Parts: sequence; C-alpha cells; structure tokens
Amino acid sequence: MDIAIPIFDGITALDAIGPYEVLSRLPGARVHFLGVDEPGPKRTDNRMLGLHADGALTDLPHPEVIVFPGGYGTRGLMNDEGILAWVRAAHETSQWTTSVCTGALVLGAAGILNGLEATTHWLLLDKLGELGATPVSRRVVEQGKVITAAGVSSGIDMALTLAARMAGEDIAQAIQLAIEYDPEPPFDSGSTAKAPPRIVEMARERS
Repeated sequence: MDIAIPIFDGITALDAIGPYEVLSRLPGARVHFLGVDEPGPKRTDNRMLGLHADGALTDLPHPEVIVFPGGYGTRGLMNDEGILAWVRAAHETSQWTTSVCTGALVLGAAGILNGLEATTHWLLLDKLGELGATPVSRRVVEQGKVITAAGVSSGIDMALTLAARMAGEDIAQAIQLAIEYDPEPPFDSGSTAKAPPRIVEMARERS
C-alpha cells in the first residue's frame, strides 16, 4: 500500500509528520515523502526545520492513499497546474484522498472538493467555499473516499480515522495506544468555540 505525502517549502511539519506516525504503522504501508517539484530538502514554514523528499510526485503517479499537508507554501501550489494535474490524476485511482489543514485548499483548487463538505484551518474556512466546497467547522470530515482535517494537530485524528477505515478499529486503536495519543491539553482553547475572544484575536494576529 503506497501512501504519498507531498512535501514542499513552506510546509507545516506536524501536518505531514502526525499522519506519518499513524499511517506508517499500518500493515503493509509504504509511506513516501515526495517533493512537489523534485527530491531533496524542503524547509518548513518557519524555516527552522527541513524535511527530506526521497522522490518527486512524478515518481508515484497512482498511490493508494494521498495525504496532502498544509502550510503557507500551499498558497503557491493552488496555482501550480502541474501539481493540480497530479492531484487530479492520483485521485482518480486512489482508494483515499485526504488533506490536513490548508492542504484542503490544494484539493479544492484541483476540483476534488466540488459539492463536498470539507474543513481546513479555521482562519481559511471561507476560502473552501470559494473553491466549490461546503465549509464545516469539524475536526475531521469524511465524504466518501475524501477525508479532510482541520488545523495541524487534527491530522493525527484524521489518520486514525483513516486507519480504522483501512484496517479496522482494533488496529487503529492499537496504533493510538502505541503512539500514546491520549491528549490532556493544559488549556481548553483549541478551537474558536472554546477560546476566549482575546485569544482568538491574538492567534489571528500571529498567523
């Protein structure tokens, strides 16, 4: 089972690494970090970390699973016809097409989300509507073989959901236990519905 995770300059690291930690533990999984242009190092959106692409998108035209991560770099990818063409062609034969955070904007730009409910980072939900989707404020949204996740950390939830669909709930729960994913955050401010208005505004200004 080939799982393609496109990576690019301006990626948000956890968008890719969170799903990787889950999906790489599935029986028979082969996870491929693929450069959207060419192999080599790709810097994260804050330039502090480099992720290495062992191949390019063209090396794996028909993966069984697509996981498109987000980050500031997706803004440019939304207008790159070569990348959008790969997404469309890969989606035609994929078993699952998924995204994390603003990776959904790339799926939307490729026409994958037309008429579907979808989610992304809360700051850019409205943009999904401009791309033909119906934006919803949920952490994980399933629409047939398309699964979108909200911001950054929700990619882990998406990957566990996908693991359950692919290998059964027992395997997914065993993976969850193996990575000890049992969140107990020190603050209850992880969504705009919970965070105080001043914190929402602070996050908006810092993004």
